Amino acid sequence: MPVGTLASVKGVSQDVLEELGIEILLGNTYHLYLRPGVEAIRRMGGLHRFMAWPRAILTDSGGFQVFSLNELRKVTEEGVTFRSHLDGSSHFLRPEDAIAAQIELGADIIMAFDECTEYPAEPQRARDSMEMTLRWAARSKKYFEEHEQEVPWGSGQSSVSKQAESTQALFGIVQGGMERNLRKESAERTVAIGFPGYAIGGLSVGEPRDLTREIVESTLEHLPSDRPRYLMGVGTPEEIAWYARLGIDMMDCVLPTRAARHGLLFTSEGKISIKQARYVQDKAPLDPKCSCQVCKRYSRAYLRHLYACHEVLAQVFNTIHNLSYYLDTMRAVRHSIELGG
Repeated sequence: MPVGTLASVKGVSQDVLEELGIEILLGNTYHLYLRPGVEAIRRMGGLHRFMAWPRAILTDSGGFQVFSLNELRKVTEEGVTFRSHLDGSSHFLRPEDAIAAQIELGADIIMAFDECTEYPAEPQRARDSMEMTLRWAARSKKYFEEHEQEVPWGSGQSSVSKQAESTQALFGIVQGGMERNLRKESAERTVAIGFPGYAIGGLSVGEPRDLTREIVESTLEHLPSDRPRYLMGVGTPEEIAWYARLGIDMMDCVLPTRAARHGLLFTSEGKISIKQARYVQDKAPLDPKCSCQVCKRYSRAYLRHLYACHEVLAQVFNTIHNLSYYLDTMRAVRHSIELGG
């Protein structure tokens, strides 16, 4: 899932995203809650209509973003008090509030409110955080079941002309820090609460990549294989293929879009830093094996020129290519699965 934090994948319009074959985007509850506000989006008919996106949307609960505020937050049993990174205003968010916001946004898949455990964390701290997340998961589910509703999407405009009704699904999130025994317990108890899908959260928070893989592999053993299994915030193209082989069904990551803005591009020949002088007169396409519109039309020299000149078009082209490369990776994964690989 490409990340569209502010109801936008930076630098790429929705029609291009559709042409690339993207089926689902991720939006961020925390950021949309602060700006333009959940009520403003609700009055526009929900997130699908607001951003003119007729395909699926997943919203995360905002737990990770609140976690990243560090000194600007205070966690209690009832919820989280935090200060906006935009203007310093104070806000209080309970699990019920996070679910209410996501119901109003109208995403197809919404996430239970969780506490993301920092790294490193002592075993007792990891347990306390896991227990909090489990209690919040139960509260999230209770509120969702009392307030779930059919969510209309579609705007009657151009590419979003068909009216439809979609029912939201609430996913639970497994936490437990880097403790394998806690991950097992968190997975089993989250499954006992009962959700249509399960996410593995609290990773990519500074731990070594080998440890990430170890935790993912050990956690998967305890999640039902007949429900979607979602690994949050991961990863490189190589990691995506590896996790899919393990049994992960869904992933999201800011890497393809963030790397693009810094001139780092993924290709079949390895990563390329297009800002380097070696590409000044390189007539070759960025990736000769890629069929995206950027690789079919433009040279490395031109892409390097755009980046060196700080042209906005550089961000657009780089992002289109990186997204295309990630999508091609996923298509290869799906093809391998179909062939029994």
